[in-house]
Amino acid sequence: MDNRSFTANVSPGDEATVAGWVHEIRDLGGIAFVILRDRTGKIQVKLEKDEMDGEMVETALGVHRESVISVTGDVEAEDRAPTGVEVVPESVEVLAEADPELPLDPSGKVEAELPTRLDNRTLDLRKEEVKAIFEIRSEVLRAVREYFRSVGCTEINTPKIVATGTEGGTELFPITYFGEEAFMNQSPQLFKQLMVGSGLERVFEIGPIFRAEEHNTPRHLNEATMIDFESAFVDHHEAMDVCEGTLRAAYEGVIESCEAALETLGMAEEFSVPQGEFPRLTYEEALERVNATGELDDVLVWGDDLSTEAEHALGADIGGHYFVTDWPAEVKPFYIQDYDDDPEVSKGFDLMHPRMELVSGGQREHRYEELVAGFEEQGLDPEQFDYYTKMFRYGMPPHAGWAYGVERLVMTMLDLPNIRETVLFPRDRQRLSP
Repeated sequence: MDNRSFTANVSPGDEATVAGWVHEIRDLGGIAFVILRDRTGKIQVKLEKDEMDGEMVETALGVHRESVISVTGDVEAEDRAPTGVEVVPESVEVLAEADPELPLDPSGKVEAELPTRLDNRTLDLRKEEVKAIFEIRSEVLRAVREYFRSVGCTEINTPKIVATGTEGGTELFPITYFGEEAFMNQSPQLFKQLMVGSGLERVFEIGPIFRAEEHNTPRHLNEATMIDFESAFVDHHEAMDVCEGTLRAAYEGVIESCEAALETLGMAEEFSVPQGEFPRLTYEEALERVNATGELDDVLVWGDDLSTEAEHALGADIGGHYFVTDWPAEVKPFYIQDYDDDPEVSKGFDLMHPRMELVSGGQREHRYEELVAGFEEQGLDPEQFDYYTKMFRYGMPPHAGWAYGVERLVMTMLDLPNIRETVLFPRDRQRLSP
């Protein structure tokens, strides 16, 4: 198969071998066409029954849709063909036969429900619209990595099996680790903080996290891929600058590299990079603005979280991405630093899309005594986190960071109705296979 040509690259006058899936068969009597599909597109294979080897024609027309074949022949111009060229075959080889009955239609002519699609994800990704989502997701990851490197970050990989949870014992998946209890990590938070205290100083990670939340919504997963950033010698304002930079880089990368995918999704005209600086509202300002919309049944007061309805009301009012800063200390994790002159207010922030929360971050508590006190205030045992807290006794610089999920970013970018559309094999309360 080393001599295979991609369908998008062949030109009239070539002798080429193309291989892929049988997308469609059109038998018009004396002439027939097989539409062959590979990852670059489709190409028409012309079969003139009376002028070609009968066994070869029978082989080509006898296969079922989605069978894998290899075709060798001359490439000729043909204006009536879908791509302006066609292959006149000298040989057709069946590499893998498909069953006549498929659980879903990869051509997309017959729609399938999301559970059926996820049960048969390999077939589902043969649809151009589905494949386009994952081409865009891949570009998002590439663009974000490139941006991180441009601002001096080192990529790290932290453990996903841990002795204690990042935020305590809730929402953890327990596992047995050589006879001892361990957990799947909720976040690389503690490890990336340890790295800013090392010689690396500024780090990022893109990797899986696991949360045993019993959600069953279109925007929650139990396994997700997180983009994490942490840097020494920055505050929460500078961390927000980097966060905004990654988001713009992701949109720019998609525009520059995914034109065909955006066209496939019907988004080529409307997709654009978010313009202007993202507004930065304090939590108190956000409450006032939400309440002023009159969209909520109950007035929000200090200490309330922003419900889905509140997020939608505020997002519609602002009309784009925005930050909510200076959250109440009681609703943020122990590692978020509070203001010294107002300990009821933290230096935590969230980045919001009009549809939902994308990012959670903030300046971290780098002072040992204050960090340990934060554990105790939230009912956690500092001794269980000794590997983490003791490093703060050896010179931990001021630092800040954040994290957001790739899935939510792609979901909001492409205005998808369900976060599972952005994951190859989602893990939620109902789905553990495939």
